[in-house]
Amino acid sequence: MKNCILLFILVLSIASKATAQDLEGGISSEYNIPEGQYPIVNRDLSATFRIQAPSAQSMQVDICGKKYPMTKDAAGTWEVTTDPLVVGFHYYFLLIDGVSVVDPASQTFFGCGRMASGIEIPESKAESVYYSYQKDIAHGQVRECYYFSKVEEKQRRCFVYTPAEYEANPTKRYPVLYLQHGMGEDETGWSRQGKMAFILDNQISEKKCVPMIVVMDYGNCGYIHGTKKGESQKEFGALFTPILINDIIPYIDSNFRTFSDRENRAMAGLSWGGHQTFETTLNNIDKFSHIGAFSGALFFLKEDNIKKAYNGVFAQPDVFNKKVHTLFLGMGSEEGMGSKRISDFLKENGINNTYYESPGTHHEWLTWRRCLNQFLPLIFKQKQ
Repeated sequence: MKNCILLFILVLSIASKATAQDLEGGISSEYNIPEGQYPIVNRDLSATFRIQAPSAQSMQVDICGKKYPMTKDAAGTWEVTTDPLVVGFHYYFLLIDGVSVVDPASQTFFGCGRMASGIEIPESKAESVYYSYQKDIAHGQVRECYYFSKVEEKQRRCFVYTPAEYEANPTKRYPVLYLQHGMGEDETGWSRQGKMAFILDNQISEKKCVPMIVVMDYGNCGYIHGTKKGESQKEFGALFTPILINDIIPYIDSNFRTFSDRENRAMAGLSWGGHQTFETTLNNIDKFSHIGAFSGALFFLKEDNIKKAYNGVFAQPDVFNKKVHTLFLGMGSEEGMGSKRISDFLKENGINNTYYESPGTHHEWLTWRRCLNQFLPLIFKQKQ
């Protein structure tokens, strides 16, 4: 009951009492609720959080595991300014008397295996232009779709991006990219945290990539591995492959104007979604010709089993290179997912691939936005 009362107090007093002077030198986070001024992003890229909760005994802000203790003034207002944060999207939580909750002043996002608050530390306009809304170009749609999975025997949901020209060209068909989230996230991640629609809109407008349909579905890995008792790493999210092959692809091909051949089908994913991409595409090479892993969890690919991995798909490099038009591996320069080592190892074994390294970023959404931006111009070139 005490925690419920605290949350109720927070909802009623979301620091909207701050004055315009309070924001001098900073800007409100783009993910604040309407009229919510805090948190704010300061000029040095630190963030200031302010919450009024007179009944709380202790409060901290938890950003990606680093906790910042807040101080309370005589009026019951808690405040803290963080260290400078790296640019990009950050999940965060409030710790109120030891209980981790979302910030009622922030929009919520599914990440870390739960609903989380979010704050964007903005890049410069020049750096962020590729994933920002541009008012003078045509924009596609992200549609929320429901279908029945015969594999799971239940209803599922996916989000489908269609390019701006889709409705205006009722006979035109399009290639399809299946784009996957990572562990602890879900099918909303790419369209919200990843800003994929803006990336596609901007690239299509500039003719950097071909118009395409993008499908974002739940990868059956929205919890943290270890949550399900007795589940091995190999089993984690493994059901998604048969769901994609037997349920999702047929649904998309039946309900959207797609090219349904392998030449016009791509798959990419971030982190565990990168692992799922390799597991799905390389074991079903007859169905995909473009493959991308962004910070992919590819540690199952060992140097001593290259000829046997994925049913021997790498055993004949010339055959593989003719079938797979794009094999892309990317990661942030500050993370240790091993993508560069795997890229080099594959090249040494005759497997063509493209490697990209996002400068200065970790295992985070800015890395994956950049990877997607690099990946899109490489795929479906035969349609240009």
